[in-house]
Amino acid sequence: MCGICCVIGVPAGAESIRSTVLDRAKRIRHRGPDWTGVYAKGKNIIVHERLSIVDVETGNQPLKSADGKQVLVCNGEIYNHLQLRQSLKAPVQFATNSDSECILHLYNERGVGFVNSLNGIFGFVLIDEAKDTFIVARDHEGIIPLYYGWDETGALWVASELKALHDVCVRFEEFPPGHVLHGKVGSAGKLEKWYQPVWHDEAYVPAATAACDIKGLRESLEAAVERQMMTDVPYGVLLSGGLDSSVISAVAVRVAAKRAAAKADSKHTELGHVDPKSVVHSFSVGLKGSPDLKAAREVAAFIGTEHHEFVFTVDDGINALRDVIYHLETFDTTTIRASTAMYLMSRKIKALGVKMVLSGEGSDEVFGGYLYFHKAPDRVEFHKETVRKLKALNKFDCLRANKSTMAWGLEARVPFLDKEFLDFAMTLDPTHKMCGKHAGGRIEKWIVRKAFEGYLPPAILWRQKEQFSDGVGYSWIDSLKAFADAKVSDAQLAAAAFKFPENTPLTKESYLYRSIFETHYPEPAARACVPGGPSVACSTPAAIAWDAAFQKMADPSGRAVAGVHADAYAVAADDKTPDTSADAKHGTAAEHKASGATRAPFIAAANGIKCSAEAALPHALPKPVALASGKAEAE
Repeated sequence: MCGICCVIGVPAGAESIRSTVLDRAKRIRHRGPDWTGVYAKGKNIIVHERLSIVDVETGNQPLKSADGKQVLVCNGEIYNHLQLRQSLKAPVQFATNSDSECILHLYNERGVGFVNSLNGIFGFVLIDEAKDTFIVARDHEGIIPLYYGWDETGALWVASELKALHDVCVRFEEFPPGHVLHGKVGSAGKLEKWYQPVWHDEAYVPAATAACDIKGLRESLEAAVERQMMTDVPYGVLLSGGLDSSVISAVAVRVAAKRAAAKADSKHTELGHVDPKSVVHSFSVGLKGSPDLKAAREVAAFIGTEHHEFVFTVDDGINALRDVIYHLETFDTTTIRASTAMYLMSRKIKALGVKMVLSGEGSDEVFGGYLYFHKAPDRVEFHKETVRKLKALNKFDCLRANKSTMAWGLEARVPFLDKEFLDFAMTLDPTHKMCGKHAGGRIEKWIVRKAFEGYLPPAILWRQKEQFSDGVGYSWIDSLKAFADAKVSDAQLAAAAFKFPENTPLTKESYLYRSIFETHYPEPAARACVPGGPSVACSTPAAIAWDAAFQKMADPSGRAVAGVHADAYAVAADDKTPDTSADAKHGTAAEHKASGATRAPFIAAANGIKCSAEAALPHALPKPVALASGKAEAE
């Protein structure tokens, strides 16, 4: 994974803005501290800041075709690159072992339509000097960040992060996930959607099935983890002690053991595989005494990782807030809450010499793991909400997992969002994913828990969902609220709509984050890149309708789901609305039991289951259209 900064179609020629582009690329050098590669010719200039993960010695970019006519920079990893090399019809002499080089050869053989064959995480720019055309593409889920826009001369800018182009483009926005932009150099290009799985169709709901393919789920996720353990450098796993990261960690240990056994029988090591003798390192972070630290230690001891535990203080986190918001490029409350600990941990991990980690993001969206899913009224609404969550994940957890780690040159990979795994998991009958009272009292993500029985200690396997910002220590969120309360007056919050008429903050905490964000990124187009709307426990606005109590709340914490979370916020006696203020107390054990939040019924049920303002713009941003299958040439 790396950072890219590209300018296409410079009227005065690439050399006229070389120094400007190089300065902009420095702003994202934290993404790629290992090497800087530059291509400047004609009207195009592309800069690549490299974090070397695969093919450390010969994989520097930009990459060029044999005749030098096609030039590529790619931020990301192509997990199926070995299979794609073998799929080429014409014999090709590869110049490197880089996973990205296959993109050049696939383009030459198949045109723009090749993008759908990629399984990976990526944002890339390809220039075809022979045809005077360009291609920009982003992965299926937006796991890799990418932004684009035009400057006052009409030149197209593309960069991995907003900070490289926000103050030079007259208009810019996030490049949409699963899309490709292609056309003649100097044109606006044609934006097409290349990722079109059946579950993206709003009318699609998976067919009801009596049985649930537990074995298929387990094998599909194991395959995804193995694909993503493609590295030539030290790696590890992020282990919060929650279900998702624990499952990924347990599978990674088994994959490493399998490779070690295979290596013992053969001196040959397949290209792209990790050193089979490497011990799997796990990393956790939290406030002293946090539930995540305790659970992570238990998992690490059970699965046999070499575990590293990092403890941070509330002051550490608050001191980092301004830098966290700068790197994240968002003012979304729950993203900032969760990212701060991840940002601090990533710095420690990189200091140990680790460059790549596996992480558990995506499971809650695929399987309905957030606690508000207990309120889903039926299988159809449950499925539609998972789709809504996945389609917006690039603005939330994908952004967090990538930018908070890459702030220190650490690459995070997310097997639950693997393209092939999504094709399997999102076509499962949602009945088997449901939880709560409409599913016989089942615990959230019971299907994942059943699939990986025996891989983890029972206490972890059946542990209640904790959002990362809660799990690092409940006092973290409460302290953030108290800090914001001291920084933002009642009068400021009351007048928030005048200062921030768009996406107006509703709490002092969100007001604080918005204020910090605008010191870094004051442009209207920058704040338009940040999502808005009401949310309870990370729900989409549409899911607010599931429960009347949701409509009276403005807190994204999992503790906002009264009657489900074992440590839910206290409930006000007059209106039964959860009190989300900084000084709200957790309910007593008796109150938890009375509210039905005790975990015993859920565990028993699960075990019994059978299976912005517009500026003048030389080009209007192109609208997406469906990308036709088969060979397609760049326009």
